[in-house]
Amino acid sequence: MAFRIDRSADIDAPTDLVWRVITDFPRYSEWNTLISQCHSSLVPGEPIDMLVHVSGSGPRKQREWIRSHTPGREFSYAMQPLPLGALHSLRSHTVTPLPDNRTRYESHFELGGWLHPMVVALLGKNLRRGFSEMTEGIRKQAESLSTA
Repeated sequence: MAFRIDRSADIDAPTDLVWRVITDFPRYSEWNTLISQCHSSLVPGEPIDMLVHVSGSGPRKQREWIRSHTPGREFSYAMQPLPLGALHSLRSHTVTPLPDNRTRYESHFELGGWLHPMVVALLGKNLRRGFSEMTEGIRKQAESLSTA
């Protein structure tokens, strides 16, 4: 069974503003404790390069690959699977309009493969915390920009 982290937040900001926050990669360092740098065209098949802060050993460069992108709605990416089904991942961001000019943001992370229990033992607590903090950071940043 895969390791999953699902987080969501109802945000008091319009959907287009929340979308801008999650795709404004140069500003990630202003609010994102999990990923301080990010670069991507969001074109499926092209890379997404990140500087990720998951463990106490400092930031780590990570390259994954865009799987899907529906502008204004969602994007997802995945790591290059390791040989013999050892490890694979999927990460997605989705925004959905709500009544009263509000937005639901949904974050999904999935890690599978026979090696995933070892990764979860080493990093699971930090991953859970990081995705929670990122979701809260998106909410705070969008609401702050909405009231500005």
